Amino acid sequence: MLDKLQAIAREAEQLLGQAGDLQTLEELRVRFLGKKGVLTQVLRGMGGLSAEERPKVGKVANEVKARIAAALEARAAALKESHRAARLAAETIDITLPATALEAGTIHPLSSTRKEIEDIFLGLGFSIVEGPEVELDYYNFEALNFPKDHPARDMQDTFVISEELLLRTHTSPVQVRTFERTAPEVPVKIIAPGRVYRRDDDATHSPMFHQVEGFLVDTNVTLSNLKAVLGTFVRKMFSPGTGMRFRPSFFPFTEPSAEVDISCVNCGGGGCRVCSYTGWLEILGAGMIHPRVLEVSGYDSEKVTGFAFGMGIERVAMLKYGVNDLRLFFDNDLRFLRQF
Repeated sequence: MLDKLQAIAREAEQLLGQAGDLQTLEELRVRFLGKKGVLTQVLRGMGGLSAEERPKVGKVANEVKARIAAALEARAAALKESHRAARLAAETIDITLPATALEAGTIHPLSSTRKEIEDIFLGLGFSIVEGPEVELDYYNFEALNFPKDHPARDMQDTFVISEELLLRTHTSPVQVRTFERTAPEVPVKIIAPGRVYRRDDDATHSPMFHQVEGFLVDTNVTLSNLKAVLGTFVRKMFSPGTGMRFRPSFFPFTEPSAEVDISCVNCGGGGCRVCSYTGWLEILGAGMIHPRVLEVSGYDSEKVTGFAFGMGIERVAMLKYGVNDLRLFFDNDLRFLRQF
């Protein structure tokens, strides 16, 4: 049996040395060292040996197994190295070719639009304040004159987390939070940009979008002040010749309230498909802050007045750049983004 074990070792080493690929090597491993392999079959015959012979045969069997395993490992390493060398030799690299160009990114159109809006109002003396996106029902609705179960809440259906916690539907809660800190001091001139959430999803609406709230509180603030501020904004944002008009509307937190339109950016007010041949495009909502909102926040509505306005940044960007589908801003399509 000892001679047979040595013969198995010599045969295995010879065949392993001739193996030309890893698959053949694996087949030889199974043939000699597998559960049904040659070496295993020989060892099963050790039961017929005497007690004196078994230790000697067992020792030689372990040595043979180690020799075959070492030869197997050495041949596998040699094959892997030769394959790697052949692959490298087959590859041709021209080191004189220029490197792959790294494209510089651009500012997203919504970010640049927000920055432009902020710069205009900073130039008018407003400050920038931000607030939480996960908001209390009190700040998002009740303090803004939206009583519980009031039908006006249906216009701003949102994502509710609990009975008192929700994703804010507008940046107007920043107005209340600011008033709580500043009352009864005046003047207060703030814009509040940020993300807001509503259950809308179509070509002109998104479940998540960006809004800018603006408000001013002082003594003797009138509707004419609001028109002057928004008129300046419109002319700076679009063009000096852009017209503006107010249409009566309703918002629970302003009284009186108005929808603000600008002359069509496509036809200049002459009438076209973009403006449905009216010559006007809606851009934002505004109005004089409701006395109840001022009083809830600690101001005396008999002594101070204020105005507020809110606009969607996506809406402004769509009008400014002629984008007809709001969803393009969120698709991450480079063909679209490279235009800005």
